Amino acid sequence: MRSFDGATGQAWAALGGVADEAERVRYRGAGGWEGSLPVRELARACVGVCGLAAAELGAVRAGGTVRDAEPVVVDEGAVATAFVSERHLRVDGRAPVSFAPLSGFWRTADGWVRTHANYPHHEAALVRALGVPGTPEAVRGALAARSAVEVQELVCAEGGLAVAVAREYGEPLPLVETVRGAGRGRVLEPAALPAAGVRVLDLTRVIAGPVATRTLGVLGADVLRIDPPGLPESDDAYADTGFGKRSALLDLARADGRAVLEGLLGEADVVVSGYRPGALERLGLGGGELLARWPGLVVAELCAWGWNGPWAGRRGFDSLVQAGYGIAAACGEDGRPGVLPAQALDHGTGYLMAAGVLRALAEGGGRLLRFSLAGTASWLVRDVPRGEGGAAGYTAEPWLREAVSGYGVLRHAASPFGEWERGPSRWGTDTAEWLRR
Repeated sequence: MRSFDGATGQAWAALGGVADEAERVRYRGAGGWEGSLPVRELARACVGVCGLAAAELGAVRAGGTVRDAEPVVVDEGAVATAFVSERHLRVDGRAPVSFAPLSGFWRTADGWVRTHANYPHHEAALVRALGVPGTPEAVRGALAARSAVEVQELVCAEGGLAVAVAREYGEPLPLVETVRGAGRGRVLEPAALPAAGVRVLDLTRVIAGPVATRTLGVLGADVLRIDPPGLPESDDAYADTGFGKRSALLDLARADGRAVLEGLLGEADVVVSGYRPGALERLGLGGGELLARWPGLVVAELCAWGWNGPWAGRRGFDSLVQAGYGIAAACGEDGRPGVLPAQALDHGTGYLMAAGVLRALAEGGGRLLRFSLAGTASWLVRDVPRGEGGAAGYTAEPWLREAVSGYGVLRHAASPFGEWERGPSRWGTDTAEWLRR
């Protein structure tokens, strides 16, 4: 069992903890990946600080502090399996669709561009911007005739997703930004699970935010995800990340939908959001606005590119941030860009968000936390220290489970923190109300 880990200390300090408290986290077993960047070290540190934050909240609810909690033991096999949970998913024996035909790396006249067209509206925006039929051959030809930055800006202007592959790392960014509110949340009584009874309003999509909320769910929280009816989620994505939560639809353009949301917010302890800066502010649901109205609330916000700068308002996914931040070039071979061995920016940021929420609850609430995929990328390429080699013999099988769900029987990756009570319902089919405490 390995003792103090430098990356765990860094992450814990970034979340506002005392660095030497991270010595309470231990890692055991085999797992992880080899490569040019310390992805294994990042992954286990993100899960480690989440486990430590859960232990801290449990100890505080019992009247103690994190130093009264039992040491946290994290199995690296569980971490490695959970960080590629979407690859292990099987839906009634079927493997999910990871990337659509028009998503990926493409040559341009002066380099490479990465596109993301998994959602129909993003695919439509891509082909509309290029003015070609929606076939790989037509897209390839159109991209080859333009510069990477020209493609990036052309597609972005149409609401699509394409990013020029950067040859150098982006500007340094913080791992988390914290704003303290003026109030305190409700007092949490001792409980069997650290987050038992905590009400979490989940306004996230795809991977990173949903990983955070499914983690809070396995730790006992009542997680209710809310989506607009006109923006459907991928069934495969929700089958992977819908554990530990319920899912409902609300049309906030309607008075009755907005009234339901207001009622939910009035009884929430936590709001986790994953829309780009400015999107929720237009609805009066930005983090600062929420904290002003409910000063004891814990609000955790996620974006792709960071909260300041010219790209702050742009859409983005893990694969695009890898491309735009210089990671794809660093992972490439023979002039072709490559990828990290896991969507580590998504999963890592998800666990960091969950950890931040748990720490904020332990400190009484009243907190705005801001995370970004680019902030996690900045930490990975600049600060995460490479650790000792992992033990040989990792296999995912001990960490795979089966569950009945609204999509059929799922084979899925276990949480590093225990078992969910049930599989996910179908996206958008639950009632928009809290469970009884």
